[in-house]
Amino acid sequence: MPPFPETSVLLLPMVEKCVNLLQTYGFSSLKKLKQVHAFSIRHGLSISNAELGKHLVFYLVSLPSPPPMSYAHKIFTKIEKPINVFVYNTLIRGYAETGDSVSALSLYREMRVSGFVEPDTHTYPFLLKAVTKMADSRLGETIHSIVIRSGFGSLIFAQNSLLHLYANCGDVSSAYKVFDKMPVKDLVAWNSVINGFAENGKPNEALSLYTEMDSKGIKPDGFTIVSLLSACAKIGALALGKRVHVYMIKAGLTRNVHTKNVLLDLYARCGRVEEAKTLFGEMVEKNSVSWTSLIVGLAVNGFGKEAIEIFKEMESEKGLSPCEITFVGILYACSHCGMVKEGFEYFKRMRDEYEIEPRIEHFGCMVDLLARAGQVKEAYEYIMRMPMQPNVVVWRTLLGACTVHGDSDLAEVARVQILQLEPNHSGDYVLLSNMYASEQRWSDVQKIRRQMLRDGVRKVPGHSLVEVGNRVHEFLIGDKSHPQSDEIYAKLREMTERLRLEGYVPRISNVYVDVEEEEKEDALVYHSEKIAVAFMLVSTPERSPIRVVKNLRVCADCHLAIKLVSKVYDREIVVRDRSRFHHFKDGSCSCQDYW
Repeated sequence: MPPFPETSVLLLPMVEKCVNLLQTYGFSSLKKLKQVHAFSIRHGLSISNAELGKHLVFYLVSLPSPPPMSYAHKIFTKIEKPINVFVYNTLIRGYAETGDSVSALSLYREMRVSGFVEPDTHTYPFLLKAVTKMADSRLGETIHSIVIRSGFGSLIFAQNSLLHLYANCGDVSSAYKVFDKMPVKDLVAWNSVINGFAENGKPNEALSLYTEMDSKGIKPDGFTIVSLLSACAKIGALALGKRVHVYMIKAGLTRNVHTKNVLLDLYARCGRVEEAKTLFGEMVEKNSVSWTSLIVGLAVNGFGKEAIEIFKEMESEKGLSPCEITFVGILYACSHCGMVKEGFEYFKRMRDEYEIEPRIEHFGCMVDLLARAGQVKEAYEYIMRMPMQPNVVVWRTLLGACTVHGDSDLAEVARVQILQLEPNHSGDYVLLSNMYASEQRWSDVQKIRRQMLRDGVRKVPGHSLVEVGNRVHEFLIGDKSHPQSDEIYAKLREMTERLRLEGYVPRISNVYVDVEEEEKEDALVYHSEKIAVAFMLVSTPERSPIRVVKNLRVCADCHLAIKLVSKVYDREIVVRDRSRFHHFKDGSCSCQDYW
């Protein structure tokens, strides 16, 4: 067939026919799109035609992931100028969705330089999505200023994209400023800022914002739920997490395996192992994430042997294989239960049987396994044999073990390495200072503290969180800011007296200052976890469980005292510290004093 003459009268029906073919075939197949492309060329229709080029680019970018962006861009370069904004927007969207942020920005600059095309209401949301994936807050601020100058700052799509951008960059204060100024806030906006707080270490703010959202009658969706459960898990807000769970059941949001896995993680991270096991048992569909969540949950709660039994069950399931994170959980379980031999066996199986190449996290678990067992020299030798450079976490693990087991020489070695990798971390100064104090090397303690002042390093204050009545209460050491302080401190004095009758003797070695013994005993009474426990004793019914979340490692004196509190007051007490859970009941702890 001879080619069609390039006249507008004959060309228009041809374009319409090609577009109809595209719509008939749909856009699920690259092969069919290429057939339409070939059909147009065979029939003399130039790809430079703006109408056909626009539709081809649109359908190519809309193909299932990953769309053929290089093919789409080649067609784009052949289209007659001026190219309309729709085509630019389509390609920017495609690059944003495939993670090619550089190409998206380059295309935006090309559009502005061309002088023929101006951005419209769709351009900036797509561009902001591309910048979000770069996690570059400075570039985000630049685009933000352009959006405002272009007159699109009031558009809800642009505002939502800006919210997501700042939250993804960890700049939650800027995200909240954008959110606060929005005259109309849709569910996307609430979700972006709630998730931003939850993912950037501000779970209390996330929960407060959800409460405000709820008061305005805005119903959450699955994305809100996942963000909320993540926030609840981080601070141990079990009561609110349960409320969210009930809402999920009513709204029919528990059918998805992903949301069930998030719930499983919530209960495990709140120390409710039995609820986690029950939920796991009720799951009709389980994937490797489900099994791994339960294994890791059992491990961090101190039930290492049970975690290993679940791992054996997982191995017997058809079509399921453990992943890298599963083995982190297993090695963690061995580490916290003193199962050194078993830990090395699982590490070998991970490599030989499952062909999983160990990452730094796995090597870190092995160092921890040896260090916790008191084999600090062996742990150091293991670090020296590692096939990769040890990171600061590995050296910090060794430093912590040296402090516990009193090896000051190796502690100095570890500290030198840490100073090269992360020189101003307050915890490292504190660990070394505490070790010197335990050896009564007070001049060295003063040296460390002077160095902290000189380097501008501030110690992270220990705090403990508890939840009562859907509200999270925070306590610092010696904290008297709470409205119920008088009642709390009266209970604290009563608690101390009752513990002494049970044979409690304060472990003054846990006070790392050079003062008289009586002052050391007084200092121990006012540790944040003890204040939190006293508050819960006066604020909750008798025999009801107590849950405490602490940001630092629980000290030996508080561990001993809380064990006795669980017996004297007949309370089950769960303390989640920086690295694990302690389940106190009838005067004993799930860690069996090995932590």
